[in-house]
Amino acid sequence: MWTTLLIIIALGVFIFTKVFIIVEMREEVIQERLGKYIKTLKPGLHFLIPFVDRPAYRQEMREQVIDVPSQTCITKDNIEVEVDGLVYVKVMDAYKASYGIGNYKLAAINLAQTTMRSEIGKITLDDTFSEREQMNENIVREIDKASDPWGIKVLRYEIRNIRPSDNLIHTLEKQMEAERDKRAEITKSTGTRDYKINESQGERQEAILLSEAQRQKRINEAKGKAKEIELIAKATSKGIKRVSEAIAKPGGDLAVKTKLIEQFIDQLGNVIERSNVSVLPTETANLKTFFEGVSKVSDGTQPTSSNTATGSQQ
Repeated sequence: MWTTLLIIIALGVFIFTKVFIIVEMREEVIQERLGKYIKTLKPGLHFLIPFVDRPAYRQEMREQVIDVPSQTCITKDNIEVEVDGLVYVKVMDAYKASYGIGNYKLAAINLAQTTMRSEIGKITLDDTFSEREQMNENIVREIDKASDPWGIKVLRYEIRNIRPSDNLIHTLEKQMEAERDKRAEITKSTGTRDYKINESQGERQEAILLSEAQRQKRINEAKGKAKEIELIAKATSKGIKRVSEAIAKPGGDLAVKTKLIEQFIDQLGNVIERSNVSVLPTETANLKTFFEGVSKVSDGTQPTSSNTATGSQQ
């Protein structure tokens, strides 16, 4: 009984799988009848005639990422580099992808490698790093033109790694090290030059400031002396004016003469003290007294002569 039940269940499963097919949302199925293309089955449940119809191909309709293996390429300047990448494709027509080519993934990989070698050979090693974006666009354009009969669309291509040979890497490392040393020496020499320039500019500025200070000092001193001379001149002028006013008053003339005689006698005494003369006439010692007497006599005679002149006029 159980054996019969199992046979019936197995037969039912077999008939169901042969009669019905479920197509998932992410794919399309090519239906063939007696080896001939009938139609493309879209996502959903579909009926097949047992032993007549069959699902020949199942095509993935989502975007697919295909790894392009690393390969050796020769640049324009004859440098060997190892290049690998990624190609992004999408099946646009399940019929062409099934009957247009046997394996579109392998074909896309080979075409990408061929196009990559061609593009690498057009540029130098230095340009392979700076023009990577342009190479990606060129590879996509070339693959897309060739893959149109296959029913696939190349969406983009990305170069993953560009690796030169080990010997070249070693040489480039030495070159970069030498370049770094060169830049260090240039930086050091530039720093020394700037230091000397700054030092000389500082000394020059210091000299300028010192000279400015000296000039300002002399200007200030000159102004001070000029001010002093001006004040002395003003004071002298005032003094002379007052003396002249005093001389203009009655008896001023005699006072001036008397002052001059006193100064003469004082100076003469100083000269006698400093000279080697040890004997002088007695009259010289009494010279001051003589002049004082003359001054008194003059004072006594001035009114009398004045009165005499008045009487004679009368």
